[in-house]
Amino acid sequence: MLDPGLIEDLARRLQRLAPPGVDVLREDLERNLHAALRAALARLDLVTREEFDAQARVLARTREKLEALERRVAALESALRQPDTAGG
Repeated sequence: MLDPGLIEDLARRLQRLAPPGVDVLREDLERNLHAALRAALARLDLVTREEFDAQARVLARTREKLEALERRVAALESALRQPDTAGG
């Protein structure tokens, strides 16, 4: 999930962009900005950095295993193509 501090920071930045004289509406504006930002960010289907890094590690291990299997298959195929030298 997203860091709530990020939403707070974005809401504060957007509030500063509001024209002067809307101090009366500031609380309502802040509440609406928070709700709008949460809804918009929820639709983005984001993951945390930790989740991303964990999946990247899983992918790297999977790739290593796949490459090892590819080398093994290539070696077995090569061995099958070699003439039988054991005598028969």
